[in-house]
Amino acid sequence: MPQFKYAGKSTQGGPQKGVIEAASAQAAAQALLSQNIVPLTIVESKKRSAENEGDGFDITRLFQQKVGLDEMIIFSRQMYSLLKAGIPIIRAIKGLSENASHKRFQEILKDIADQLEQGRSLSSSMAKYEKVFTRLTISVVVVGENTGKLDDVFLQLALYFEREQETRKRIKSALRYPTFVLIALAIAMFILNLFVVPVFTQMFERFDTELPIMTRVLIGTSNFFVNYWWLLIIVIVGGIFAVKQYVNSTNGRLKWDKFKLKLPVVGSIIERSLLSRYSRSFSMILRAGVPLTAGLSLTADAVDNAHMQKRIKEMRQGIEKGESLLRVSKNSELFSTLVLQMIAVGEETGRLEPLLEESADYYEREVDFDLKSLTAKIEPILIGFVAVMVLILALGIFTPMWNMMSAVKGG
Repeated sequence: MPQFKYAGKSTQGGPQKGVIEAASAQAAAQALLSQNIVPLTIVESKKRSAENEGDGFDITRLFQQKVGLDEMIIFSRQMYSLLKAGIPIIRAIKGLSENASHKRFQEILKDIADQLEQGRSLSSSMAKYEKVFTRLTISVVVVGENTGKLDDVFLQLALYFEREQETRKRIKSALRYPTFVLIALAIAMFILNLFVVPVFTQMFERFDTELPIMTRVLIGTSNFFVNYWWLLIIVIVGGIFAVKQYVNSTNGRLKWDKFKLKLPVVGSIIERSLLSRYSRSFSMILRAGVPLTAGLSLTADAVDNAHMQKRIKEMRQGIEKGESLLRVSKNSELFSTLVLQMIAVGEETGRLEPLLEESADYYEREVDFDLKSLTAKIEPILIGFVAVMVLILALGIFTPMWNMMSAVKGG
């Protein structure tokens, strides 16, 4: 679990310093207040407990099945039902661990139940597994623990995860056709260069004629594939590795995430999908009772896009300076006029959460419409790409054959 260094004052006015374990800075502040310590500064310590799942390297993690949204939806739904029925939380977690079909998730739930028996809170137990339970999830659970509405919190999480899963499935379904076509084209290109073009090359070599430029290009490309296929594989694998390393860097991730939003055809879909996630998650954590500035920080992490994350954190800084949510939203240049109007009405009426939900629904409808027409937009591009390949192949192979036939007839 994360550790936080704090400096504060006791109720008698004496200075207090130390280190405290908590799921988040907000949870640390609440824990200190319960100990009659008024926190002045809370800073996360870089050194974390060794029990944290992210510390060290374990080769067995490479072969562990990832805990996905399916497991999180089932877990949240079942926790809501059990807590609503009045089942004690330790008994509920133990029951879910025994019935979980996902082996890794089963082990996690068993460990959480053991930690609960030792007196830890649910949020601090979940924080040990930060790769399974996000900061947003843990923070909402913290609020649920403090307000006594843990069942409602798990219902909100279940609905959030379900909508997130629906959006992902729609995007995957829309991209399935173009992905299949591109893979088929790549395989066809390798087969042509390794097996088809060499046959025609042998035939052309029997004739003492000058070959067209396109034919020479095809033969040169085919010879490179045949003789240096191993080098091509090394370059491809090395290129993929280098790109991944660059994207994993802070600057590379920021540039890549910004570039994704500017891609033709799919860029706007990605952007609206992320804005839908922002609106949905922001609405959920505000409804749970998380303060506005803390909610923006958590939402920035939930968006999973470095460029948008930076803009949202700038929004939080603006609010900390005293600006309104509408003003910082306008300055971010992330939202459409319609959504800005919803935010304005939400601030004026105090109904920000439902209007953020409506914003999320608006973006989801836009994404759904664009996804339905995505295939129609990409299909002409793919057809044009295939046509160019066929044209190059036809000019490279059939043009010299026609020239040879003409020479034979003329002779």
